[in-house]
Amino acid sequence: MRPPAVSRQPPEAHVHADVVIVGAGVAGLTAAQHLTRAGAQVLVLEAAGGIGGRMSTEKVDGFRLDRIGQLLSTSYPGLRHTPGLDGLVLRPFSPGVLVHSEGRHHRAGEPAGPRRTRGALSAARALASAPRTVRGIRPPLGGPLDHARLGTALARLAATPPARLLARPELPIGRALTARGLPPRVLHGFVRPLLSALLCDPDLTTSSRCADLALHAYATGRLAVPEGGADALPEQLASTLPPGTVRTGVRVTAVAANSVTTAEHGRAACRAVLLATDAVAAAGLLPGLRVPAFHEVTVVHHAVPEPPLAEPALLLDADRPGPVAHTSVISQVDPTRAPAGRALVSSTVLGPPPAEHELRSQLAALYGTSTSGWETLAVHHDPRAVPAMPAPHDPRRPVRLLDGLYVCGDHRDTSTVQGALHSGRRAARAVLADLGLPEAVLPGVSGDAPVGEAA
Repeated sequence: MRPPAVSRQPPEAHVHADVVIVGAGVAGLTAAQHLTRAGAQVLVLEAAGGIGGRMSTEKVDGFRLDRIGQLLSTSYPGLRHTPGLDGLVLRPFSPGVLVHSEGRHHRAGEPAGPRRTRGALSAARALASAPRTVRGIRPPLGGPLDHARLGTALARLAATPPARLLARPELPIGRALTARGLPPRVLHGFVRPLLSALLCDPDLTTSSRCADLALHAYATGRLAVPEGGADALPEQLASTLPPGTVRTGVRVTAVAANSVTTAEHGRAACRAVLLATDAVAAAGLLPGLRVPAFHEVTVVHHAVPEPPLAEPALLLDADRPGPVAHTSVISQVDPTRAPAGRALVSSTVLGPPPAEHELRSQLAALYGTSTSGWETLAVHHDPRAVPAMPAPHDPRRPVRLLDGLYVCGDHRDTSTVQGALHSGRRAARAVLADLGLPEAVLPGVSGDAPVGEAA
């Protein structure tokens, strides 16, 4: 068997590598993939005992519990074009979402699919004008004409290249939405709660350009989660790196353009250093580096005797009488996340951990069932879960600080998994250019494409 890429062995004293990457999250592992494919010798140092950063999964009694639970889209180009992710299995939610409002479930916003023609726009209008009831779920909020407009808007968004979205005037998305002509019930009953879920931004202060990229990803794909837990993605990335590339339990205390110093194992020499930590840790190593504001997220996991919802749907709360922004029977989406005979409900709160009675009361209303027999498995709280992207936001913040010193992460791009993947590739390209090494050619990818395109 091939030796694993991840090792708990410390780096040898004065070890030499072409590139030392500090941090084994998604951005750092993506950069490592691109650098090693180009022939660079790479060493990845991670202070924690495992890889993945925020994309980690706790295992409890046969349950797999994501710490943050960021939603992916099957349309993310980085998932298709990043080496090592060809084996990643995505488990999609049902098309569209379920919206809970006025005590009822409503189906809304089935994505328009990959870029449509004018004929497909007409088909979207026809589809939206004929709402149907499925398994007791009522037609969407608003009337047929309202949802014909929504279907048309999603189809047009799906057909708009991301580069054009980034050229639009920029406002906080909450303000921009009011000028877009959507019916109020669709706007407040679907678009706003959906964007809050996608961006982890309850107040919708995010740049309208970044929010449009999130809606574009939604409109051209399906919301999904990695099979087996969020940590499947970083584990896939690490699994195809050369043996011993990633060293965990190694805390870096200082960086320079040609070396890193670790707390326990001394100095490691190199030709370039890439910081792939979160923004706060990066600024700790490089004082003066900008630290953004963050969106606070809490994820609560419950084991339940039987699924309170019969389909793998993402359930949004449009009325927001309580702390939960969105929830799902995640074991219906991905059966590997719960042991046989049990079900797992995962709920996201955009803020600090809520009071137990308040949380259970809202979940009982959302699912239409008693939650008294639900077992709380874990409450994962991260006050710095998602970097904020207020307007104006630059989704291409520089990754090259000076010759030999680089930085990447979702805080340099868009605050999504796609942004982390894209940032890691941008940083790898900058490193390779300075080292004089040609970038390995990836099938179907050319040039430095706009954010959201083939990155």
